[in-house]
Amino acid sequence: YIFILYSQVLKAEHFFPWREEEQMYKLDIGWPKTPEHFTGQTFCVAVDSVHGLVYVGQRGNNVPKVLVFSEDGYFLHSWNDTVEMPHGIFVWNTAIGSSVWITDVGTGKYGHTVKQYSPEGKLMQVLGTPGNAGSSLIPLQFDQPAEIFVDETGEVYVVDGDGGMNNRLLKLSDDYKEIWLTGTNGSGIGQFKIPHSVTVDAFGRVWVADRGNKRIQVFDKVTGEWLGSWSGCFSEDGPSSVRFTADYKYLIVAQLNINRLAILAAPPVGSIGDCVMVHSVQLADETNPHLVDVDMRSGAVYVAEIGAQQVQRYVPL
Repeated sequence: YIFILYSQVLKAEHFFPWREEEQMYKLDIGWPKTPEHFTGQTFCVAVDSVHGLVYVGQRGNNVPKVLVFSEDGYFLHSWNDTVEMPHGIFVWNTAIGSSVWITDVGTGKYGHTVKQYSPEGKLMQVLGTPGNAGSSLIPLQFDQPAEIFVDETGEVYVVDGDGGMNNRLLKLSDDYKEIWLTGTNGSGIGQFKIPHSVTVDAFGRVWVADRGNKRIQVFDKVTGEWLGSWSGCFSEDGPSSVRFTADYKYLIVAQLNINRLAILAAPPVGSIGDCVMVHSVQLADETNPHLVDVDMRSGAVYVAEIGAQQVQRYVPL
């Protein structure tokens, strides 16, 4: 036993002298308590850190499309109505309650929409025309909208283009009117190929995982102006998901095809520069991390894995 331990230490020091000190997260093997509730392909996860809830969107025939767990990992309930093919999911909390936003990329009568639900699954709001793929000419006509982010003011950011005609970033007011819209299909500055995930930092910047172009692009929250892009960390695989840690010091980025979570240093205000990878978490082969979310209270990272058909939780050390 001592010999095995010693040889492992030697190995670790020889190959990964930096690994030990920089490890930032560990897998919570006890979450969830009953993984058998994952019965479809788990595409997305959202944390309600105010109420201690975790929402999971999954796809498949005759499976519940939205599963709700406690942050301790206990299954609470599920709902299914009017959700066809969930792609992205987001929880928005206000002083009077919370709601769950889902982007639906289905091609049936509920698809091509961004929808707001009560925590129990009651449909409250539909953006887009259900069942109709849009053109980039009409702001609220979506074509496979990938993800939504709602900030504390109620302003809404949508990346529209999980492989559809549209490749754009849209900002809406709290009453769902267009404030600005940017992006066309392409690889130039401010253009997108599969804008797949969106988040907003504490300093007025909007971050988009431009997956097909293997880069993250950054925009001004108020004007929509392009501020910079990161591509240096994504030569192997484009970013699939972007979320900030609770202290906004790091960006957690999922890379679906190489089964990795990259932890990147968030840049100071006024300087985007290029990315610096601080650490990475290598997941098992073929887990395919699609979208992630961060509990802004505990700092835990939840990863929706299409290949493994599960959501896993990583807790900060």
